[in-house]
Amino acid sequence: MAKRHPSFVCQECGAVYNRWKGKCEACGGWNTIVEETGSASPMSGPAATRPSRAKGRIFPLEGLSGEIKEAPRTPSGIAELDRVTGGGFVHGSIILLGGDPGIGKSTLLMQASAALANRGERVAYISGEEAVAQVRLRAERLGLGQAPVELASETNVEDIVATLSQGRTPALAIIDSIQTMWTETVESAPGTVTQVRGSAQALIRFAKTTGTAVILVGHVTKDGQIAGPRVVEHMVDAVVSFEGDTGHHFRILRAVKNRFGPTDEIGVFEMSDQGLREVPNPSELFLAGRDMATPGTAVFAGMEGTRPLLVEIQALVAPSSLGTPRRAVVGWDQSRLSMVLAVLEAHGGLKLGMHDVYLNVAGGLRITEPAADLAAAAALVSSLSGNPLPPDTVYFGEMGLSGAIRPVAQEQARMKEAAKLGFSSAVSPLPRLEKSSGAKSERLPLATSAIGHITDLVANIAARRRKVP
Repeated sequence: MAKRHPSFVCQECGAVYNRWKGKCEACGGWNTIVEETGSASPMSGPAATRPSRAKGRIFPLEGLSGEIKEAPRTPSGIAELDRVTGGGFVHGSIILLGGDPGIGKSTLLMQASAALANRGERVAYISGEEAVAQVRLRAERLGLGQAPVELASETNVEDIVATLSQGRTPALAIIDSIQTMWTETVESAPGTVTQVRGSAQALIRFAKTTGTAVILVGHVTKDGQIAGPRVVEHMVDAVVSFEGDTGHHFRILRAVKNRFGPTDEIGVFEMSDQGLREVPNPSELFLAGRDMATPGTAVFAGMEGTRPLLVEIQALVAPSSLGTPRRAVVGWDQSRLSMVLAVLEAHGGLKLGMHDVYLNVAGGLRITEPAADLAAAAALVSSLSGNPLPPDTVYFGEMGLSGAIRPVAQEQARMKEAAKLGFSSAVSPLPRLEKSSGAKSERLPLATSAIGHITDLVANIAARRRKVP
């Protein structure tokens, strides 16, 4: 019988140690190392006792040129989900779906599985957290109770693989969730790093050998990261994050990693009584109900993957009675706001050291694009001066530490989306090519006011005066 060796595994990153430590040296987490007892590896031990093997098998090497075959896909029937996945579920692919509790992961997967099953595909929904009756109750609330989806409540991976291998090959198998699964090849509790990695490996092997697309639902930590070892994100083909705020009715499905499609692509859904509803034009949703005559609001023309998106950035600059003024931001990077404020003080001539600053992205969307610097700066200057910005103008551009406004990518797509929603002008960086270069410039869909430095923006907003009725 093989000797069992205790090992200590970090539950955050999966690092293995031979003794317990209070702090993981790999990820820096405290009190994340747990003792796990596993069987010795079949290949462990002295080299003389290992099974003998030949030198190796010679396999052919091919060049870059050759026949290219598109990966076969199965459309889900939900356009926003197909946009994120790159056109549908690739046969034999593994998708890891993460999101906060109650955000709507199970609702989205139930709607996708019902749409596939109604088209004649075999779909299996395996729940390790809920009983079959609970899943049926959710389907009844969504009006999907008659969809021929196969349900089961099971946590043993070997039993799941054996059951799904019987009969017709499933087009889609949903595992909800991977943290509740366990495999007999690993001797540790469900939810530990070793069990999550072993269970994911067994399900990936099943998907690759049968061609079934498998979706693994993953829990998230308090930091918003998918719980379990980071190696699972490297093992799967796509990592999709389901984001949203419980105070808002819309949800964002974002592709973080995708081997078969574009990354940073988003799909927008709206939560309703009948489940998740697709939003084909999210810019109208994020701009609905905005106050056009209020100082401190600017419309940002951004890009999320290949989709242009218009959102409203709100800023409030108020005198502070505290020794250290407040700096609060929702939906944007805190350090990015600090940089914009420093540039406005150093190069824009504004005095913000004794003011509280609040910045908010309306609708609850989170922006990570540097092109939002110019829109945020415009909203801050407008709030400080009390001069409202033109309601038919959009802003985009990256700000440097010297105060220079740098060009951003896909300007045409941003302006076309703004023109479609009724905007007539855009404040953007100077074009990349000068007129003296002889390059023929493409006609822009909006009237453009190009600025090269932050002082130009401050001067333009300061020159405006709020109209008194």
